[in-house]
Amino acid sequence: MMRSLVSPDFLVKIDHRQCRRCKRCVLNCGFGALSFLDRVTPDNTRCVACQRCVAFCPEGAITVERNPLAFKSNDYWTANDIKSIYKQAEAGGMLFTGMGNDRPYVSYFDRMVLDACQVTNPSIDPLREPMELRTYLGSKPNALEFAERTGGALATRLGPQVALETPIIFAAMSYGAISLQAHKALARAASLAGSLMNTGEGGLHKELYPYSDRIIVQVASGRFGVDQEYLDRGAAVEIKIGQGAKPGIGGHLPGEKVSQEVSQTRMIPEGSDALSPAPHHDIYSIEDLSQLIYALKEATRYSKPVGVKIAAVHNVAAIASGIARAGADFVYIDGFRGGTGAAPTMIRDNIGIPIEMAIAAVDDRLRQEGIRNQVTLIAAGGIRNSGDVAKAIALGADVVAIGTAALLAMGCHLCQKCNTGNCSWGIATQRPELTRRLETEETTERLVNLLRGWSLELKDFLGALGVNAIESLRGSRERLRGVGLNQVELDVLGIKPSGR
Repeated sequence: MMRSLVSPDFLVKIDHRQCRRCKRCVLNCGFGALSFLDRVTPDNTRCVACQRCVAFCPEGAITVERNPLAFKSNDYWTANDIKSIYKQAEAGGMLFTGMGNDRPYVSYFDRMVLDACQVTNPSIDPLREPMELRTYLGSKPNALEFAERTGGALATRLGPQVALETPIIFAAMSYGAISLQAHKALARAASLAGSLMNTGEGGLHKELYPYSDRIIVQVASGRFGVDQEYLDRGAAVEIKIGQGAKPGIGGHLPGEKVSQEVSQTRMIPEGSDALSPAPHHDIYSIEDLSQLIYALKEATRYSKPVGVKIAAVHNVAAIASGIARAGADFVYIDGFRGGTGAAPTMIRDNIGIPIEMAIAAVDDRLRQEGIRNQVTLIAAGGIRNSGDVAKAIALGADVVAIGTAALLAMGCHLCQKCNTGNCSWGIATQRPELTRRLETEETTERLVNLLRGWSLELKDFLGALGVNAIESLRGSRERLRGVGLNQVELDVLGIKPSGR
């Protein structure tokens, strides 16, 4: 057997003087990094720093530290590069990971600051004056017409709209990639908060049917779980073309995650790998995409918005323009920081562009072409806090979607091992002994609290800007300034440097 040259990333340290030998840590570790002989013994090669053992040790006897074992300093060949080569030399396969791009690329959200009113245009106190966060998902007309003969009744025919009490929705995460408990918590939280959750490409479990008026159902290339009832249940329908974490490639749910219930929901054999092809095999042009958009509108009797999800790539503005002209009611753009249940590491880390650049380019292109109101723009991929939400909307988004942030609110510790199915927190796993750890009621409350907290902060942002509706912030790039950005970056973002 080949000897591994890969050193552990983390070291588990047990203070045996404090340890009461209750074995709780052993039972809680989903990765088998701890065992018990005469005392708790760690296997450091299995530790992923999920911190479950630390959180549940009643004596606080466990610490997890990054392995200080150092390679000789080299600014070009990093420790990660060396370890990756060792792994592939030993296994002969592709490197896989979970979650989003963690490379040290520039975060443009961190290089932008918002304006604030001072004297001549006073700010508004959100505690004393109403602030409107309500947003509508769907195509809007450029102007409204009213019939004089009927006492000023609205004469313009509006397309289907979904009202959102906050401009924050939950990103697409499929049942299979995450547990049913996690899926149900997202659906319940969306229902309570007046937001939306997204099924992802894994179908809709029957336990989520009571919340279906707050669920976007996704139609991906694998068509998993898609039938007429599925389409009828959703508040909106989304065609998935691409994903920020892995643009241009398909999806893969390992067979060990395809339990009996997952197989029934996805309509595939139990234990089989769920493979989504890279392209939709009925879409090879904008005209083909338009045909599917209108087929789904016909199937749902034109009663709900139908949109398209794409990854943020170099020509995203032209693609979004084509999607708008193809008849979509919304365009979901996923930046390269977007999370995933599983993706090839090299694809995740080297393809795509930041959502900040993408949303600014798309908003600008649609305005120039006079079709901006035809679609709702949803920005996703690396939204970390309400400041990122406000800046994304100022750049041109109508709505933002959060995935990783929602998982963190559930208790995720970002160990990036979602692809293994061993999530100790019961989120990204189908193992019954792990999924039952995720308490749906508490998880729902945590998600609702997150949306409420961010929404309150958004109202503060609006007040500081001297506006009382989120609509007034949309695309208001004059309220943004760049810090430490070059002229090319400022031009793409459509903002001025600070001090101007």
